[in-house]
Amino acid sequence: METGSYLLSPPRHRVVFVVLCNNIMRKLLALATLAIGMAVSTPSYAASRCGLTSHYGVGDGYAWQTMANGRPMDPGANITAHRSLPLGSRIRVTNQGNGLSVVVTVTDRGPYHGNRILDLSHGAFSRIASPSSGVASVCYTRIS
Repeated sequence: METGSYLLSPPRHRVVFVVLCNNIMRKLLALATLAIGMAVSTPSYAASRCGLTSHYGVGDGYAWQTMANGRPMDPGANITAHRSLPLGSRIRVTNQGNGLSVVVTVTDRGPYHGNRILDLSHGAFSRIASPSSGVASVCYTRIS
């Protein structure tokens, strides 16, 4: 019977070798996947996006309300709401109509109205456009 059990299972050194090879292959595959993923998903800081922006914080009830970052919304600060950029990101926003620009920090989520790409604080918006215009055509570039 012992001879029969030997035939059913391979020698121990073969099992250890196969397990060791499988572990090495799994780790190499994981490293290759990580390297490819890092190359593909590394954000491009130089890429810019253009569209409409609006402003918030004055006359709309958002002033001093808690933002997504947990702090109160200061309508005079150079801050913005963006749907997906990481909180704390800094971007340069340039008005396409007059060339004025402002550097703002992403502190909130939004905008939730139409096809707008940013919601600037009232203070940041007023540095590049007249708040009475309501919206401005801008391009932004992530700088950090």
